[in-house]
Amino acid sequence: MSFSIVFPFGFCYTFGMTDLAQLVVRPATLDDVDGISKLIRSYPDELIARPPNNIIENIDRFTLAILHDEIVACACWQILPEIGNPDNTTVEIQSVAVKQELRRTHIGTKLIEKVLERIKAFKPAQALVLTFAPGFFAKMGFREIPKQKIMHKIYRGCIYCTKHADPFTCPEIAMALELPRD
Repeated sequence: MSFSIVFPFGFCYTFGMTDLAQLVVRPATLDDVDGISKLIRSYPDELIARPPNNIIENIDRFTLAILHDEIVACACWQILPEIGNPDNTTVEIQSVAVKQELRRTHIGTKLIEKVLERIKAFKPAQALVLTFAPGFFAKMGFREIPKQKIMHKIYRGCIYCTKHADPFTCPEIAMALELPRD
C-alpha cells in the first residue's frame, strides 16, 4: 500500500509503507537543535519560533520523528506549576510540528503518544495544548476547554506572545486531556 502527495507545479512523491516503517520516534539530542529550529520556523503562522538557546535549554523535553535521517516532526512539553495545588499539575505540549507533506500519515499521532507516555511518569492531572488543529487532538481524546481555565498558562507563556494583542482573542483552541494517575 502506498499514497501519493502532489505538490504545487505537479511534483508528486509517492510514499510506501516501507518508508513509514522506517520512521523512528526518539528523544532529541543536541545534534538536533538546528533541525528542530528549522522545522518550527517553517510554520510561522502556527508556531512561535524558539531561539536555539531555548531549544538547547529544553532539549530533554523534545521528542522527534525521524524519517530517512530527517526530522519530520517534533513536539516539546513543559510542566506548568499549579500554585497551592501540586496534585493538579498540568503539562503543556508545545511546538508540535509535522512536515506538511507527511500530515495524515499518523506520524503526529505516534509522536504525541510518545510524549504522553513520557509525561505520565510525572503523574500530572492533565495534558494541555493550544492548537490550530483541534480535530487532530480530539481524535486523541483531548477536549476543548475555555482559556479562562488555564490562567497559569496564559500568564506563563501567552502573555509574551507578540502575535495577538490579547490571549483571549488568539484563534488557537485550548484543549486538555485528563490523565490517569495509576
